[in-house]
Amino acid sequence: MRLILGLALSLFAALLPTAVWAGAQQYEPLAASVQAALHAAIADRASPEPHFSSIENKVSWLTEMSSRLSRRMPDREARLEFLKTVHYEAKRAGLDPQMVLGLIQVESGFKKYSVSSAGARGYMQVMPFWVRLIGNKDSNLFHLRTNLRFGCTILRHYLDIENGDLYRALGRYNGSLGKPEYPNMVRGAWERQWAWAPRAIEGR
Repeated sequence: MRLILGLALSLFAALLPTAVWAGAQQYEPLAASVQAALHAAIADRASPEPHFSSIENKVSWLTEMSSRLSRRMPDREARLEFLKTVHYEAKRAGLDPQMVLGLIQVESGFKKYSVSSAGARGYMQVMPFWVRLIGNKDSNLFHLRTNLRFGCTILRHYLDIENGDLYRALGRYNGSLGKPEYPNMVRGAWERQWAWAPRAIEGR
């Protein structure tokens, strides 16, 4: 029954790409060392130019993802900036950029100024308490890079807590730990809407 439910939810996510399932990370007191590490992780402001294994794969990824995203984000320049930042921040946090795109689809439907009923903000629906915990007074959760950096850093934090268990980490991220709906919807969006494989380079 759980498998059937999971497949149904994945299909639902694929058929309704603009539907959102925004939740809210739960406040948990952080050890001082963890708080300091997370603050350091979001504070680095290196250039968001993404790194790929080859220029061919970079062009291929940006072209393909831009095409898939064009209906939701019509402005080409804004779309490319968004995709470059997603890729950079996801890789920086040790996450799959395709999975992060699936999460954004489910969380906000790619709406920059989305606000959930719980107050979560932006593309990755980050709760404002994170600004108090690990940010500073200038942290604007509607700013593209700030939102993606916070979101990816927080998900990485939850993955570390859960020893790499993405299902449970996604549950924590959405504030629905132990429930299958949200992790299954993210996986469904990831696999059906955003799956991508790098091209093999001839001569290698």
